[in-house]
Amino acid sequence: MKKYEFLPLSGYRKYPIDEMQRRAEAFYADIKLRRTVRDFSPEAVPKEVIAKCLLAAGTAPNGANQQPWHFVVVSDPEIKRKIRREAEEEERAFYRGRAPDDWLDALAPLGTDEHKPFLETAPYLIVIFAESYTLTADGSHSKNYYVQESVGIATGFLINAIHHCGLVSLTHTPSPMGFLNKILNRPANERPYLILVVGYPGQDVKVPDIRKKPLAEISTFI
Repeated sequence: MKKYEFLPLSGYRKYPIDEMQRRAEAFYADIKLRRTVRDFSPEAVPKEVIAKCLLAAGTAPNGANQQPWHFVVVSDPEIKRKIRREAEEEERAFYRGRAPDDWLDALAPLGTDEHKPFLETAPYLIVIFAESYTLTADGSHSKNYYVQESVGIATGFLINAIHHCGLVSLTHTPSPMGFLNKILNRPANERPYLILVVGYPGQDVKVPDIRKKPLAEISTFI
């Protein structure tokens, strides 16, 4: 069993209360500007920027430090085309019969449908995989724990990092997503979690006029 050496905490800084409040307000002011978009520019994004965002995602807390995620960054036009074709096939089945009426009613105000051109237009698709177990050097399986929670937190870090550097993103979850393993040649221990579409917003892009719930509706202080 692996044992970790424990080291003194480094890098932590305790801020005065007034500065802490300023930093909290500044972060909120910035992150509330983040919006999901469905129209992307084909303008190229430096690979190095995406790499740093992925490193940021990799710092996320996770169960037993097993880091049960893998990010496949797709920029190849032909692979993006294949992903779009398969995703739209699943989406057609969803919108034309598989989805329950209440779910379609919830989606209707957003104007979404089975057409997903952004899967080809955006410069990057980051396909996030959750690793249910780790393949060890001797070929045996080592179970990972709290996989969904861990990958979800890492995905949140990644979305925040992308916004922080001036890009936009869209979470896309066609269901089922098993076709991604085949197209991207990923092993059986990896399950597609979601596709994160990344790039610059398209020209004159519009977003729905939505509101977020106020603090009183999303929290309870006891």
